[in-house]
Amino acid sequence: MFIEERHQAILDLLEQQGRISTAEIQQRFMIGYDSAKRDLRILEEKGLLKRTHGGAIPLHQVAAGKPAKTTPKDINEVRPNYLAIALKALSMLENNDVIYLPSATLGYFMAKHLPDSLTLRVVTNSITIAEELRPKDHISVLLLGGEMDHKGNCYDAIAIETLKRLRLDKCFITSACISPRFGLSIQRTQAISFYNTLIDSAKQTIGLYPTEKIGQDSIVSICPANRLDILITDWDASEEDLKEFDEQGIEIVIIDQDDADAKE
Repeated sequence: MFIEERHQAILDLLEQQGRISTAEIQQRFMIGYDSAKRDLRILEEKGLLKRTHGGAIPLHQVAAGKPAKTTPKDINEVRPNYLAIALKALSMLENNDVIYLPSATLGYFMAKHLPDSLTLRVVTNSITIAEELRPKDHISVLLLGGEMDHKGNCYDAIAIETLKRLRLDKCFITSACISPRFGLSIQRTQAISFYNTLIDSAKQTIGLYPTEKIGQDSIVSICPANRLDILITDWDASEEDLKEFDEQGIEIVIIDQDDADAKE
């Protein structure tokens, strides 16, 4: 097989699977570790993929949707790195904390697994998150109102004005993408003010970003990456990106793959 054919085969597998590991390339194409790494480096330089710690993921267009989409009905289909990040975030909670949970897959995982041993007040702009928390007697919920979008979330001026009157111990936040240079980014401009007001209201801001969102850019920048105090990601995130985040003064927390496998 010519190298060009192997490169195309790697891209085909990446499109089918959503990610590919260096070990899989070695096994499938009977090549060494250095050759597999070189293939991925060449393809990344051509703008055809994004290298990670252990392989590669697709390079998303800036207008592409979020890498993962989850509702309560298909929660079990989400990749294990999402659950592992959510559980790590929960380990940072303290009794009587006032926290914000995001209207996203990671926020839903956190709401679903909030420990019964802690008394918490949760602020959210998502009716899905609020409904998940409603039966929990040890959790009080402050639902940010306003004009609701089709996903059941509120980002408008009413929600923002309410946020300005609140102070949070911990804000758990995620967005479509994050990169060292473009910062936190999303697809639509409507939520920019909401996100920044949210961060302004928090004593500590903790970013929840699986590998799929690291080092990628969406259309609109929300704010610089260093507005995060802590960034939680998984074992496959690019070491180059994480080094740049670290240089910006962000504390990096990396989930170990063995811990994630043990939780499945």
